[in-house]
Amino acid sequence: MKKILLLSDTHSYIDDQILKFVKQADEVWHAGDIGSIEVIDTLQKLKPVRAVYGNIDDKLIRNEYPLDAKFTIENVTVWMTHIGGYPTNYDVRIRPLIKSKPPQLFISGHSHILKVIFDKKLNVLHMNPGAAGKYGFHKIRTMLRFEINRDKISNLEVIELEKR
Repeated sequence: MKKILLLSDTHSYIDDQILKFVKQADEVWHAGDIGSIEVIDTLQKLKPVRAVYGNIDDKLIRNEYPLDAKFTIENVTVWMTHIGGYPTNYDVRIRPLIKSKPPQLFISGHSHILKVIFDKKLNVLHMNPGAAGKYGFHKIRTMLRFEINRDKISNLEVIELEKR
């Protein structure tokens, strides 16, 4: 079993509130718009990190992390990207790919809007953790926490941090 902390859109911001939850996870996943490599360095000092780059990320981050991360953890297939859309409105780049080989878990960021939606057509769970940073239009900073045990995703929690 793995305990996952999922965040996105930190935009160079990391604080003790985020780090408190990092310490409780087995892995941290970042769905892009990291903002600075220092954010990743801080996270990696505490836990293993999987990440993708976002549209605001510089060359240093883009050289370190991919546009798409596709992997299997326990027995769950995962696809994480920054700009992915969501069920019924997947991004044009994503749409044909997700239909041809859907993962069990599809993760995106970018919108700063926390969403968890099950795509019944493709049998895919979509997660967007919202934004953990202070930059953007969102009012509350958010993250997601969940567990993966064999082929099951469970104990999903929305984490609301303070207002930005």
